[in-house]
Amino acid sequence: MGNAKDEWALGVIYYKGNPPIILNIITRIIMETTAEILEKARQRANEMGLPYKGALLPMEAYRVLQESVQAQLVDVRSRAELDWVGRIPGATEIELRSYPNMQSNPHFLNQLTESVDKTLPVLFICRSGARSNQAAMIASQADFTDCYNILEGFEGDKDENGHRGKDSGWKAAGLPWVQS
Repeated sequence: MGNAKDEWALGVIYYKGNPPIILNIITRIIMETTAEILEKARQRANEMGLPYKGALLPMEAYRVLQESVQAQLVDVRSRAELDWVGRIPGATEIELRSYPNMQSNPHFLNQLTESVDKTLPVLFICRSGARSNQAAMIASQADFTDCYNILEGFEGDKDENGHRGKDSGWKAAGLPWVQS
């Protein structure tokens, strides 16, 4: 992230529609250090009973990625999702499941090991947080020491009309992504 003004704008995009909360959220986002964000993610994972290091919200993950040169983002969505829905610049893309049958990628762990440093923080993202949860568990069991799931994923949960990407997730937070 660049400066406080940039962080403020992202906070408004993500939390628009609820003015009393905006200032508290913006202040918290600006003031929190990366270490504090990661500690909160660890506490969240512990409360949720997760077997890996932490669970991050999209804005928290973005802050960690911007402020820690060691943090690595792994997008585990299918090639079809990446091509049709959008990509996150700089993310390492490794399918956990392949379209159209969503069959498990038997080479996932080998591809992950070849692509990222298992001793550094690895942040996993998928469409809604379910496959990235699974990827973080697989990586943790394979001695990746610092795994985080990005809750809400790229598109988040479905809204009342059955559409994703509007209420929660990386896209709805106004974080960087590109369309193929």
